[in-house]
Amino acid sequence: MVGTVDHLKVRSAAGVPGGGDDGRSGTAIIAKPKTKTKRPNLYRVLLLNDDYTPMEFVVLVLERFFNKSRDDATRIMLHVHQNGVGECGIFTYEVAETKVTQVMDFARKHQHPLQCVMEKK
Repeated sequence: MVGTVDHLKVRSAAGVPGGGDDGRSGTAIIAKPKTKTKRPNLYRVLLLNDDYTPMEFVVLVLERFFNKSRDDATRIMLHVHQNGVGECGIFTYEVAETKVTQVMDFARKHQHPLQCVMEKK
C-alpha cells in the first residue's frame, strides 16, 4: 500500500480553561494512507468447436448470452467453426463464470455438446 501524509492543524489546549500548555507548537502530523485500487483480473469467455452443435444454435447463444448482433454472432460462429475456438467477450471473473455456466446449461438443455470455457487474459 502506498501512503501519503496529510498535514492538519490541531489546536493546543492552551487558552482553554483547564487546558494547560505543555509547550508544544500545536501542530500535529496525521498519516492518512491513500489506498490504490487495483483493476480486477479479466477473463476471456471462449466457445469451442465441435462437430455436432448446429451453427444456428451457436449464433443464438452469442445473441442471447453475449448480446451480439446477428452479424457479429455469425462472424464469431464462423471463426469458431474455422479455427476451433472463438472469443465471445472479456469479463470480470464472476461475470465470466456466470456466462460459462449459462451457456453450458442452455446447451445441455437443448442436448448439444457445445463447450464454453474461460481463461485469464
